[in-house]
Amino acid sequence: MANEYSASDITVLKGLDAVKKRPAMYIGSTDKRGLHHLVYEVVDNSIDEAMAGYATKVEVTINEDGSVTVNDDGRGIPVEQHPTEKKSALEVVMTTLHSGGKFDKKIYKVAGGLHGVGVSCVNALSSVLKVKVYRDGKVYFQEYHEGVPVEDVKAISDTKEHGTEVTFYPNKSIFHETEFEYSVLKSRLREFAFLTPNLEIKLIDKNKKKEEIFKYSGGIKEFVGYLNKEREKVHDEVICLGEEKEGIKVEVALQYNVGYNDEVLSFANNINTVDHGTHYTGFCTALTRVINDYVKKNKMGDTKISGEDSREGLVTIISVKIPEPQFEGQTKGRLGNSEVRGTVETVVFNGLSTFFEENPSIAKRIIGKCVGAAHAREAARKARELTRRKSVLGSHSLPGKLADCQERDPAKSEIFVVEGDSAGGSCKQGRTREFQAVLPLRGKILNVEKARLNKIFNNDQITTLIMALGTSIGEEFNINKLRYHKIIILCDADVDGQHIATLLLTFFYRYMKELVKSGYVYVGQPPLYKIKKDKVNRYVYTDKELQQLLDEIGREGVSIQRFKGLGEMNPEQLWETTLDPEKRHLKQITIEDAFVADEMFSTLMGEEVEKRREFIFEHAADVKNLDI
Repeated sequence: MANEYSASDITVLKGLDAVKKRPAMYIGSTDKRGLHHLVYEVVDNSIDEAMAGYATKVEVTINEDGSVTVNDDGRGIPVEQHPTEKKSALEVVMTTLHSGGKFDKKIYKVAGGLHGVGVSCVNALSSVLKVKVYRDGKVYFQEYHEGVPVEDVKAISDTKEHGTEVTFYPNKSIFHETEFEYSVLKSRLREFAFLTPNLEIKLIDKNKKKEEIFKYSGGIKEFVGYLNKEREKVHDEVICLGEEKEGIKVEVALQYNVGYNDEVLSFANNINTVDHGTHYTGFCTALTRVINDYVKKNKMGDTKISGEDSREGLVTIISVKIPEPQFEGQTKGRLGNSEVRGTVETVVFNGLSTFFEENPSIAKRIIGKCVGAAHAREAARKARELTRRKSVLGSHSLPGKLADCQERDPAKSEIFVVEGDSAGGSCKQGRTREFQAVLPLRGKILNVEKARLNKIFNNDQITTLIMALGTSIGEEFNINKLRYHKIIILCDADVDGQHIATLLLTFFYRYMKELVKSGYVYVGQPPLYKIKKDKVNRYVYTDKELQQLLDEIGREGVSIQRFKGLGEMNPEQLWETTLDPEKRHLKQITIEDAFVADEMFSTLMGEEVEKRREFIFEHAADVKNLDI
């Protein structure tokens, strides 16, 4: 066997080649999430200009040709020759990793795009990128093809404006999808506007002829009020805490509602740290300490409040501004600065303790909420123990309704969670038992948006699902015990079926969010019609597809069968249309960020009927492509 390994085997990737070779290292993925991350990387630079006090407006446009344009009224990227690179500073920024004005504190004291790879990554992953800089009375222009300049930076006209405009076309050979979604960009840009008071952010979609402007003066206090506006509050006032200590600026806003799920969003330098980090840990530690100290000091009982209890029904924004943030990964999902934890903990503990002392009526309502959560947690523990005694999770104690598969490797196994015994029977007969399991559920499951954990454990359908998946929920959730890496929700295509699918998705989001984040949850899309002509069967999934097919094949001699439910299909039809991995239509469920998901679930499953009606009317036409 050859054992040659010499200097000639060492590959050096130059310029932006490293980004093109391993894009996921820089933007997280090449799916829809990574695609939209390109926009955020460009917008980050505009936001940094706003935080530095130089930009007042940012505009993001989804263009008809599939490109996106981001422009701001900041100072404009410098265009003069770089002292060491001997070319325009604009070209250096656009084509060189780890370049920019954020590595020292002369230009930006606080910034989100600190790694200096953001806009150059966007350039590397775009088939075409065009940049205009409005600066010093001139408009400067440069164009790049796959990250390579077409020609030098040049002045193309005079102007009185100032700022930067970037237009880019994502490279279709890199990204699985290249269609930008208005709703995804809308939620992130709204976050930016809340976090940067008085900055005007405009979003335009030229395809859908839609546009919105986001501008808020109230900062994170207004942000919490927005998130909580459709919920019944425990206290009317949004509690705001803030202080700057040792160069770290800490801002926290919080408010409790009567619900059972928490929503804690954390940000560092306006970057949404979706996986939290040290600022989140410091906040949670301080919150639990304050509540337990108050209970003890005011002799409100001997109940020990856990961190989970203290966050029940809590909506919070944690925002820190740091000169030198340490993000884990280029996508900045988690903050790693160890010093931030202590600073946040001190600010929150002192501020919230003082607020409780000065506002005892609010403090007692909050404490009452937390004590109720603690009692429910104890009831849930007993219910969980009862469930475990009934069926200790393991291969010999799976729920009776489950038709398991023979494969034991989760990566090769999939489970269909099916609506109703009739459809479940057809699925069991039509499946490939080597790797496909079937779990039928009867009727609508519990709406977990309106239930505490103890009630959930008393629901037979949900406990059956938990046992089948193997992960447990709550404090005992363990994704490593998951028995299937494809969990496919399979419901009828009618309104009732979609309602059941939404209830299941609500459960997964609230209590098994890691399964969704890991890409394990799917929705199967059964056909609506079978069209038969000349002994050839065709299946279509929407009324629009039906009309297109009829226009194509003609209407003479055509028989049309509408499937009212999965139970109407025989096992062979189910296999051919819905179970066969080669032919079926699956929709992978994604969570773009906690804000989008929580807003959607609260709207669909909450108390506000009018808000839910508005949402349904807005999305009715494109519900087939609706992500949750």
